[in-house]
Amino acid sequence: MSTKMAQWGARRRTVSAGLPEHQQRRIPRAGERLCRVWHNVAPGQRAWRGAAWGALIALASILLVAAYSLFAAAGIERLAIGTLLFLAAIACAGGLATLAWRIFKGLPAFYVWVLACTVTTFLLLALLALPVVFGLLAFVFGVMVAASLLGAGVVVLARGSWQGVSRVRRTIAIAGLVVGGVALGWGVVWLWDDGAPAAPPPHVATPTEPLPMPNPSRQGPYSVCTLFYGSGQDRHRPEYGPDADLITSPVDGSAMAQRWTRLRTGYWGFDPEALPLNGRVWYPDGEGPFPLVLVVHGNHEMEDFSDGGYAYLGELLASRGFILASVDENFLNLSPFADALMFATAEEEDDLRGWLLLEHLRLWRDWNATPDNPLFGKVDLSNVALMGHSRGGEAVAVAAVFNRLPYYPDDASIRFDYGFGIRSLVAIAPIDGQYNPAGREMVLENVNYLVLHGAHDMDVVSFSGARQYSRVRFSDGGDWFKAALYIYGANHGQFNTSWGRKDLFEPLMRVYNLGQLLPAEQQEQIAGVYITAFLEATLRGEAGYRLLFQDHRRGQAWLPDTIYVNQYQDAATRLVSTYEEDINLATTTLPGGAQAGENLTVWREQLVEAKWGDMGNYAVYLGWDADGATTEAHYTIRLPGHGLPLSQKSVLVFALAEANKDPAPETKDGVRKSQHEAIDLTVEVVDHAGEIARLPLSHFAFLQPQLEGQIGKAAFMSPLPVSEVVFQHFEFPLTDFVAANPAFDSTDLAQVRLVFDRTRTGVIVLDDVGFRN
Repeated sequence: MSTKMAQWGARRRTVSAGLPEHQQRRIPRAGERLCRVWHNVAPGQRAWRGAAWGALIALASILLVAAYSLFAAAGIERLAIGTLLFLAAIACAGGLATLAWRIFKGLPAFYVWVLACTVTTFLLLALLALPVVFGLLAFVFGVMVAASLLGAGVVVLARGSWQGVSRVRRTIAIAGLVVGGVALGWGVVWLWDDGAPAAPPPHVATPTEPLPMPNPSRQGPYSVCTLFYGSGQDRHRPEYGPDADLITSPVDGSAMAQRWTRLRTGYWGFDPEALPLNGRVWYPDGEGPFPLVLVVHGNHEMEDFSDGGYAYLGELLASRGFILASVDENFLNLSPFADALMFATAEEEDDLRGWLLLEHLRLWRDWNATPDNPLFGKVDLSNVALMGHSRGGEAVAVAAVFNRLPYYPDDASIRFDYGFGIRSLVAIAPIDGQYNPAGREMVLENVNYLVLHGAHDMDVVSFSGARQYSRVRFSDGGDWFKAALYIYGANHGQFNTSWGRKDLFEPLMRVYNLGQLLPAEQQEQIAGVYITAFLEATLRGEAGYRLLFQDHRRGQAWLPDTIYVNQYQDAATRLVSTYEEDINLATTTLPGGAQAGENLTVWREQLVEAKWGDMGNYAVYLGWDADGATTEAHYTIRLPGHGLPLSQKSVLVFALAEANKDPAPETKDGVRKSQHEAIDLTVEVVDHAGEIARLPLSHFAFLQPQLEGQIGKAAFMSPLPVSEVVFQHFEFPLTDFVAANPAFDSTDLAQVRLVFDRTRTGVIVLDDVGFRN
């Protein structure tokens, strides 16, 4: 009997010794035969060595691709150094884990080390790809298993060594070779493919009257000029170095910079005490003055420069009479090399990003007043817009807040004296909450605000800009508005031509479904239409473009064919119910009103749910189920007796979304109901004389079902929901209700009621009910 058999027999005798004799006889003798079978088929040392080499080669391939993607932009020298350090860090981490992996003593130490390196690789990549962590798990360990089978089979059968193994082991080796090879081949093909287009959700938008305005994405009458301004000493870009048209002085941002490494200083040649002010400018060939727009990129690999990716907007806007400057803040971006393999990344730098925008505006103010400057007198500093993408989208909010403060909120020793004429902000797929001044969320007041976000954003997976949208306030009586657009098929990167389709680096993008994205030119077209129309409306007073933000269908002829969900609110709106004030379901935000529900299966006020966390604002969830109900469900808002002046021109407005939830936990037969059709309902208004006027919700629009954005190639790959609550703007002129019932007095309105009589079952989310005068 072999040593393994003897050990197994000793263990069996030890276990059975404490049992009664009649139970000892019940221990299956087949165990000895099973042990003999295992002894005959168990892989030998050569097979394990081959499996380890196969897995190591596969892992090395993954790491080399990742290293090239991370370090190539920094140059060949840094690519070599970074790759060696990256591989060494993984190898050391795997070695340390091997020492502690006692449970796998039965496996050869070499294979255990390879597995430990694999686990380390997975954990590192998972930190960057949490939205598809299950897909990443299947990818990494699927490759390792297949490569192990292939490697074991190759080594066992190579060089004639197959003659020295039993027929059973030879068969197993051949099977492992075939299975591993086929699995790896299929996996390579599957990973190489971009993915498949997703089945689109119901598109419920109906045609409406187009805007009687020129297409804002068309080139304007001006010839476009360009120039570059910078430090004159940039090491990597001549346009900011010796070729710069205007030379700028550095600024000291050290008070806001955290974890700036020596490696970062070594690459750029400066530290936070001497940050450069660099920018590329597109401006009209004319006398001016022209409105000024600054755009700033977000967090991307710093060696892969981002500021040139908005040229398509610069060319368009400059041709239409705007000056656009794309601000360089690449030196604040992440760098696998400069951030010591991501162990020393910059932290909470969005305040610095925003502050730098204000320092750029200081330059523009000086140039506009300097007679011998080529920009002298060309800038309308009373009409300034800031535009930002990703972290830049939060940075523009920071700049707008700092612009009106006397001190830096986190350190009063830093004085502010800006006061620029910032009228408008554009946030493209922004983050929110990376910087909270004094630990508080930023509230924007008396500024126009536009946010764009894609349903298939693979970086900022939730509609984070909706959080800042809800924190825009109007209080000074000015003619302000805010708007949001959610775009089916749009991702994070295609708003910047330098970033493109891949929101993360390789090989992570292999598990994302890129096949469902809009073409890049269509995403750029959407940005061009909405951003230009927004700037025309807010900086030039072209009020006709406002209708586009109230109803995206008015610009259907200008936009690619996809699904849009838009929100809108302006300073002329008086809100009755925002659901932010307390936990009393029966009271309105505006004092003196009341709210009531009848026959509802769901009625609660809560934080609005998102794919990741929440949307930062409260709303009311209302559910109904007509199956078996004897009377119709409805929700009534009784208006306050004072504080709400209405006229015949007043418009009822509210925000509505499908909740994508069942109206009750379960039906009687235990099967959960689902709601996929577009929701319709009846909107009723009642005056104090009791006259009722009714219109269907679809009089304005059907309620769009939630837009599902499955970002992985397979449904199991992400632990996150595939959709989230995104509000849709609805508005009903009171004159439309008068047309439905001429006896209704729109100036003496008493109640607004939602009657759930047109769709049998569903749950909606209602917010921001009010009137625009």
